[in-house]
Amino acid sequence: MNNSKKKHLAGQVRRLRARFVQSVGAVLGNVLPAKSLKRWIREECGNYRQRIYSPLRTLTLFIEQVLSADHSCQDAVARGLSDLISQKQAPCSLNTAGYCKARQRLPLGLIGRMGRETGESLCAQQPKEWLWRGREVKLVDGATVSMPDTEANQANFPQNRSQKAGLGFPLARLVAVVSLSCGAVLDWAVGPCKGKMTGETAMMWKLAGQLRRGDIVIADRYYAGYFMIALFVQLGVDVVIRQHQLRHTDFRRGQRLGLKDHIVNWDRPQRPAWMDANTYATMPETLVMREVRIGGWTLVTTLADAQEVSKRDLYDLYHLRWQIELDIRSIKTVMQMDVLRCMTPEMVEKEIAVHMLAYNMVRATMAQAAHLGRVLPRQLSFKGALQLLNAFEENLRHCPLGRLVVNHAFLLAGLAKMKLPHRPGRVEPRAVKRRPKPHELLTKPRKILRSRLLKKQQRHIAACLS
Repeated sequence: MNNSKKKHLAGQVRRLRARFVQSVGAVLGNVLPAKSLKRWIREECGNYRQRIYSPLRTLTLFIEQVLSADHSCQDAVARGLSDLISQKQAPCSLNTAGYCKARQRLPLGLIGRMGRETGESLCAQQPKEWLWRGREVKLVDGATVSMPDTEANQANFPQNRSQKAGLGFPLARLVAVVSLSCGAVLDWAVGPCKGKMTGETAMMWKLAGQLRRGDIVIADRYYAGYFMIALFVQLGVDVVIRQHQLRHTDFRRGQRLGLKDHIVNWDRPQRPAWMDANTYATMPETLVMREVRIGGWTLVTTLADAQEVSKRDLYDLYHLRWQIELDIRSIKTVMQMDVLRCMTPEMVEKEIAVHMLAYNMVRATMAQAAHLGRVLPRQLSFKGALQLLNAFEENLRHCPLGRLVVNHAFLLAGLAKMKLPHRPGRVEPRAVKRRPKPHELLTKPRKILRSRLLKKQQRHIAACLS
C-alpha cells in the first residue's frame, strides 16, 4: 500500500471513529481500534485500487445510508459529495452508479467481521456490574425480513408458499445472538424461510460456536428441544427456556424442590432424520433439568441449585428475554430493515450485515454514555440515541481535531439523558388502533393489471376521437 493510499485510509478511519465517539484511552471508547480496522481492510480487500469510492469510504456511506431516515442511494451519494467538499477535494458526480458498483465490490467478509468484532469487543470491555451475577447472558431469537421481488431473490429466498407467484415478496430468516447487558449483536445467520435445515434451531446450531463456557442462554419455547439443550450443555452453557407446549410437565415426579419446582431426568429421544449417527452418539443419554411453574409460565433450566437461583430469580431472568424482541424491533422498524432494498441475494446479505454493524456502533456509543452517566445501557432509548447521533453527524464530520473532545462530551452527555421511562408491569394488547387505508389488494401480477389499464385507457381515447 503506497503512502497516498495509507494517508487516505488513515483519514477515513479517523472520521469513522470520530462519528461514533471512538477515542483511545476512553472507557468503552475503543471497540473499533484503528490498527485492527486497517488490518481487516488489508486482509479482506487486498491491494485495492484507489478510487473515489474506496472500500472504507463506501462502507462508511453504506452505514450512513442505513442509519438515515431516507435510506436511498441518492442520499448516500449526496453525503459523499458533501464530505469531499468539506475536505477541500474535487467533487464527485451525483450519479448513483459508481456508489452502487462500489457496494457490489465491498467484501461481505469485511462487513461481517467488523460487525461481529465490534460486538465482541464491547462485551469484553463492559464493566462487570452490567453482568448477571458476574455471568454473560445471551438472548437468542429469530425474525424475517422481506426484499424486492426479483428473480434472483426469489431463487435464494423463496416467498411464503401461501402467496401466489407474482403477488408475494421473497423472505429471509434471520437468527441473532444478542448480549443482554450491552445490547450488542454478537453473531447472526441468514437463510431462506423454507427448505431443509432452514429453521431457527438449525441456524442456531451454526451459531453455537459463538457461545462461551459460563454463558447463560435465554430463548423462547421454540429452542426447548432435547438436542438443542444438549448442545448448550456440551458447550458448558446454562439455559433458561420456556417449556415446549407439546412436552407434558408432571410435578409429582422427580426430586421436589418446592411448590411447582422439581428436578427430572429427560431421556434422549430417537435419532432424528437430520442428525447423523456420529453426532447422535455424542449426545448425552439423559439431561438433568429443573422445571418450574411461575407467573403462568413453565420454565426449564439447567440452573438446578434452588438455594442459589430461586423460582423468582428464574422468572425475573426469563422476563428479560423480551429485550431481544425490542432489539429486533429497533433494527427492523427504527433502522427500517423490515423491508430491504437490494435486488440480488449477495447484496441482501451485505445490507443485513451493514445494519448489524451500524446497530452495534450505535450500541457502543450508548454504552459509553451509560457508563459515564452511571446508568445501565438498557435504560437508554435506542431511537433517541440514533436521533442524537444523526443530529451530530455533520457537526463531527466538519469538527476540527482540537474541538472533537468537547463535542464528544456534549454528545455523550445528551445520550445519557435519553432515559426510558420506568413502567413496571406495563402490558399492551397485540392490536392496532389505526385502520389501514381501504385500498384493494393486488390479486394478480402487476404487469397484467398494467396491461389491462392501458388497453382500457386506449379504448376511452378511441371512443372520444371517433
